[in-house]
Amino acid sequence: MDFEFTSEDEAFRTEARGWLVAHADSAQDRRTWERTLGKAGWIGLGWPEGGYGNRTAGLTQQVAWAEEYARSGAPPRSGHIGENLLAPTLLAHGTDEQKSRFLPPIAAGEELWCQGYSEPGAGSDLAGVRTSAVREGASYRISGQKIWTSLAHEADWCFVLARTDPGSRRHQGLSFLLVPMDQPGRIEVRPIRQMTGTSDFNEVFFDGAHAREEHVVGEEGQGWRVAMSLLGFERGVSTLAQQIGFAEELGRVVRAAVRTGAVDDPVLRARLVRQWAELRAMRWNALRTLGGSGDAGAPSVAKLLWANWHQRLGELAVAVRGAEASVGPADWSASAPYELDPDQHLFLFSRADTIYGGSDQVQRTIIAERVLGLPREPKGVV
Repeated sequence: MDFEFTSEDEAFRTEARGWLVAHADSAQDRRTWERTLGKAGWIGLGWPEGGYGNRTAGLTQQVAWAEEYARSGAPPRSGHIGENLLAPTLLAHGTDEQKSRFLPPIAAGEELWCQGYSEPGAGSDLAGVRTSAVREGASYRISGQKIWTSLAHEADWCFVLARTDPGSRRHQGLSFLLVPMDQPGRIEVRPIRQMTGTSDFNEVFFDGAHAREEHVVGEEGQGWRVAMSLLGFERGVSTLAQQIGFAEELGRVVRAAVRTGAVDDPVLRARLVRQWAELRAMRWNALRTLGGSGDAGAPSVAKLLWANWHQRLGELAVAVRGAEASVGPADWSASAPYELDPDQHLFLFSRADTIYGGSDQVQRTIIAERVLGLPREPKGVV
């Protein structure tokens, strides 16, 4: 596969880098930053032209933007769920009215989204959702609970997979609904405090929340098809930006190994070399997938690769520092949230990498059944 950057791509990269240098340091809160990005047209680069307020860019230019963004130290994105998951889904399955209503505010950074998929008891088994949506005239009344909902405490809207046919089972009878979060008394968001001390994940309780009938994406009862299509959009140029961040983390770990003398340990040195080599392999695999050379199991292979790689990097980050990695700041207080240094945060947060976004077991099952053609895993087996 030929994946070369042209002179036009490099000119685009230079423009992106210059803009980020000029604006990233002045960023305030994450919502304001989304609006800043939107005003300059940097949201929705991969969308087609359609009057949504976005500039368009080819695949290699999208890669250049993602890499420069990761290198710039700009704030984490709050709008990526709307931009990279919902927007491509609307472009594929939405009505013209839905595209006109929802894409411009996403491109402008004005409306933030969260994903209402996982539920207690049905996290990795998405077909087991029990949240219900009952038709009442021109709207739906939604009841149920979602969990591990990223950024729900900041979101204006949530796309919700709910069961609209009460007698249905598994993949049947599900619908994909667009639900406004500003419904006091009908939607409650409870942040989940993680062992890192942060609370980006949430529980969301729907108690008769309303969604309008024109905000069903695809037909009623066809939510599984739409939901699976959305999950296919989770891979893309963002994986390359993720790897730029991984490279920076690896560089920090290597510098710590040199500083502490851990690099002289042949076992630790071999582990560091392995991390570097595997990161290079992941990049080429991502490029191959973006070039259309992947198969049905490519997203699962990629998830298995990076999740386990990142988890091992977290273990290395504390190993090269020895005992000091287990000690917190001198001004820790039991009455205040604790703070972690970057290596401690990396170690603790990466424990979840092999679970969220589809656990390792789920990814291996997908590869076994859809790629290798092995017998389906019996349901109910733990």
